[in-house]
Amino acid sequence: MERCPCQLKDMIPPNVPQLEMNNRATVPAVGLGCWMGLPGGGDRVFDMCEKALKIGYRHFDTATAYGNEKMVGKAIKQSGVPRNEIFITTKLANADHHRVREAFEESLRELDCDYIDLYLLHWPQGIKPGTVSSLPDDHPTFIETYQEMEKLLETGKVRSIGVSNFSIKTLTALLSRCTVIPTMNQVEMHPCWPQRELKEFCTSKGIILTAYSPLGRSRTLLEHNLVTSIANKHAITPAQVLLSWGLQQGVAVIPKSENEQRLAANITPFQLPDNDIEVLDALHKEPGMHRSLLTYHNLEGTVFGWTYEQLGWNMVPKGIIVA
Repeated sequence: MERCPCQLKDMIPPNVPQLEMNNRATVPAVGLGCWMGLPGGGDRVFDMCEKALKIGYRHFDTATAYGNEKMVGKAIKQSGVPRNEIFITTKLANADHHRVREAFEESLRELDCDYIDLYLLHWPQGIKPGTVSSLPDDHPTFIETYQEMEKLLETGKVRSIGVSNFSIKTLTALLSRCTVIPTMNQVEMHPCWPQRELKEFCTSKGIILTAYSPLGRSRTLLEHNLVTSIANKHAITPAQVLLSWGLQQGVAVIPKSENEQRLAANITPFQLPDNDIEVLDALHKEPGMHRSLLTYHNLEGTVFGWTYEQLGWNMVPKGIIVA
């Protein structure tokens, strides 16, 4: 696995590593994920972003589907931090694949800013009116939707575009038809699902990976004995262990926390020695650990209406990964 050459140990906020995308734009490698577990969040989102800005966060990740773009934008606006020092990511909702321009303009208004740094296609699957998920060949396909996103670049209101939850299968289909190579692919990534093949594929195409839920969105990894032993050895938090593992893969990480101390720790990476990285790299080989840690999987083996095969995920029901 290609490692990030950055020396992380002595970096303190806001001097987090910067990753250069294929259009030469840069993105802070540590950002704040703004999904609150349910859509919305109101003042909780504002307070979280306000704390993060004071601590030194300059990369904020939200989405139309999160229902909190307005509060993220409000916190950024009121912070006094110059807009050009902040990197804002938001995403096109599944229900908006047929109305890309309109949905983008709505996000721009909600965020109350002149431009968006990165606009992602949140999922390859769209939703038809009536909340029925479209099939891969239904129009607009994710390729047609992305082609509409490409046109947004002409407006100057978005600097970069990319995708989220795309596999090698869906990326291969997209790359055969798109004009603008995605700058970013945002996916679930952590030691239980290290995404090695996808990382190598994206690197070969000039696409950066961002790890969402890099802590696993549960206690599974944070309380794992291998993670806690590494944390204790270096006097850092288990979250710092997991985030530093991700950063040393050369990916961006977007953990979420509302706690001021954890926010500060999460943006303070640590350079893990190679032997610790090797231990974490092998964690998914333990029985029952090679899997997604999120809750959108069901017993039928579908996610938002698409099968694992359609998504290009080598899984069986409940998100268990087949080696």
